[in-house]
Amino acid sequence: MKAARARLSTVAAVCASTACLLVLTPATASAEVTDYGHDCVVDTGNSAVTLDSLRFRCSVTQQDQIYRDAQAGAVPNGVVNGWVARPQQFTGIAPALWQGKVFRTGPDGGTATNRVTGAGIEAFPADVYRTSSILDGETTWALNYAPSPTPQVYDEIREIAPGVWFGYSWWREGDWPLLAAFVLASA
Repeated sequence: MKAARARLSTVAAVCASTACLLVLTPATASAEVTDYGHDCVVDTGNSAVTLDSLRFRCSVTQQDQIYRDAQAGAVPNGVVNGWVARPQQFTGIAPALWQGKVFRTGPDGGTATNRVTGAGIEAFPADVYRTSSILDGETTWALNYAPSPTPQVYDEIREIAPGVWFGYSWWREGDWPLLAAFVLASA
């Protein structure tokens, strides 16, 4: 009888400890790492790794595949930093001309401006809304510059990992040539 009570007491203590651990252990979002090869990865738990990959490690083909694999995700809100990912000849000069964007958005979109020059002056307003992507027809966030001095420019972005967006800037004439691919990250 004493042995049975001792076992029951031990089982109760283990159950109580396990229950306490379940209650006291914070829930964490499971991070997902997708390897596109040759050090090009998307890590949903580490935005710095994803940002580094999109800027420096992924080929054009890999960047395009990452974009196709992503959903529209959340729209940015507030100040975001930006980098030109391609064409390569723009990556070195772009930081002197463009630092990113400022989004004034809600869950359904809103507006954005570009942060230009080293002073981060806000210019070139755009309307932000969900629509079909030029690249693959799937849902994306559009940045329509029709209300700005550059109405021919049209951007689209998708959230690749929390706080990291990848996108394209198109010229709205002829065959809609690609001007640049770019990366945005929460400031």
